[in-house]
Amino acid sequence: MSKPVKVGICGLGTVGSGTFNVLTRNAQAINARAQGELEITVVGARRDNPACDLGDTRVTRDIFEVARDAEVDVLVELIGGTTVARDLVTEALTNGKHVVTANKALIAEFGNELFALAEQNNVVIRYEAAVAGGIPIIKALREGLAGNRIEWLAGIINGTGNFILSEMREKGRDFADVLAEAQALGYAEADPTFDVEGIDAAHKLVILASLAFGMPLQFSSVYAEGITRLTTQDVEYAEELGYRIKHLGVAKQSDEGVELRVHPTLIPESRLLANVNGVKNAVLVEGDAVGPTLYYGAGAGAEPTASAVVADIVDLARELSAGQQCRVPALGFATDTLQDLPIVPMERVSTAWYLRMEAEDKPGVLSQIASIFSDQGISIEALIQKAPAGGETRVPLILLTNKAVQGNVDRAVASIEGLDTISGEVMRIRVEALDG
Repeated sequence: MSKPVKVGICGLGTVGSGTFNVLTRNAQAINARAQGELEITVVGARRDNPACDLGDTRVTRDIFEVARDAEVDVLVELIGGTTVARDLVTEALTNGKHVVTANKALIAEFGNELFALAEQNNVVIRYEAAVAGGIPIIKALREGLAGNRIEWLAGIINGTGNFILSEMREKGRDFADVLAEAQALGYAEADPTFDVEGIDAAHKLVILASLAFGMPLQFSSVYAEGITRLTTQDVEYAEELGYRIKHLGVAKQSDEGVELRVHPTLIPESRLLANVNGVKNAVLVEGDAVGPTLYYGAGAGAEPTASAVVADIVDLARELSAGQQCRVPALGFATDTLQDLPIVPMERVSTAWYLRMEAEDKPGVLSQIASIFSDQGISIEALIQKAPAGGETRVPLILLTNKAVQGNVDRAVASIEGLDTISGEVMRIRVEALDG
C-alpha cells in the first residue's frame, strides 16, 4: 500500500471544523475512494473550536508552520481573507505543497499569480469549495462539460441575498427587516456589504467565467449591483407580470466579448432558477452540445462546503497515491491557451427591462413616455398602471420593455426623470428569459 497522503488544515472556523469532522467521520469511505490513506497531520488555528474534537491531532498556533512542515503533502487553506491567506498559500506552494482552498476572494483576485506559482513548483491549487459551497460546479465546468463551447451561464451564487429575496416575496417583508433576521441566523455578517452589494457573487462569477470561456481571472472587470434598493412593491409587481426577482451572476460570450455582471434580475416564474429559494444556490449553464444543465444545492454551511473541500483532497490523494502528476489545468484550459477576451461595457449590454415610476394621473403622460422610448428604439411589451390611492394625484406606472441596449435605456430614463409629470427616480431592473 502507498504511503499516507498527509494533510494540514489551516483555519478551524465553520468550514475548517466541518472539514475535519467529515474527514474523520467518513475516513473509511474516503480512504477507499482515495485509493490510499488520508492522514490529518497537523491543524493550524489560533484557537480550538468546540464543534470538533481534535483528539491527539497535532495543533500549532502558527499557520505558517503548516506551510513549512516537511511532512505535509496538501495544505488546506480555510482562514479566509486575502492578506494572510495569500501569504500562506504562497509559502505552501513555494515549499512544494499542493493547496486546497474555499477562498473565492483569494482565487478571484490573486488566482492568476497563484496558479502560475503552483505551475512553477509542480504543484496544484484546487478550489471547488470557493463557488456554490457543496455544488460541484467547478468540476462540472472544468471536466464534465469539457467537450462544450459554453455560451452563457447564470447563477444564484449568494445564499444570503437569495434568502432575503425569498422572504420578501413569500412573506411581503421589507429588505431591512429580513436582513436583520439573516444576520441573527448567521446567514449574513455583521457587515453584510459583500453579500447584499454583490461583491461575494462577483468573486464567484469571475471564477465561473474563466472556467467557462478560457480566460484569465478579471475580477476588476465585473459589474456588481446589489439588492438594497429593491422594495416589496417591486417583488409584488414582478409576480403580477409573471416573474420573480433573483440576484444573479451572469456571464455571456458573444462576438463582441464577454459580459460579466451581477445584479437583480426578473426571471420568468416558470424557470427552474426562479424557484430556487432560501439559502440555496443554483447555476444554469448553456453548452452548445449538452444544452442547458442546472446545478443546485447548498451554497454554504460547514459540511456542504466541507464536502467540496474533501472532494478536492480526495482528487489529489488519488493522483499522489498512484504516483501520478496532477495535471488538470487550474482553469480547465492549458495556461498558454488562455485568451484575454474583451469585456463588453455595460452600456452596450442588451437585456429586457422592468421600469417602475411615479407618474401624474392625467392624460398625455403615457404618450410622452412612449414617445421617449420610441426615440431610443425601445418597444414596450407590458404595462401596469395602478389606480391612485384616495386623495393621491400620482400613480405607480410599471413597464416591461423588449430587449434594449443599456445606453439607450440610460438616455430614455434620463429624459423621463426630467418630465414634470414624473416624481423621483425611475426604478430599473434587468429581465432575463434564460432560454438562450
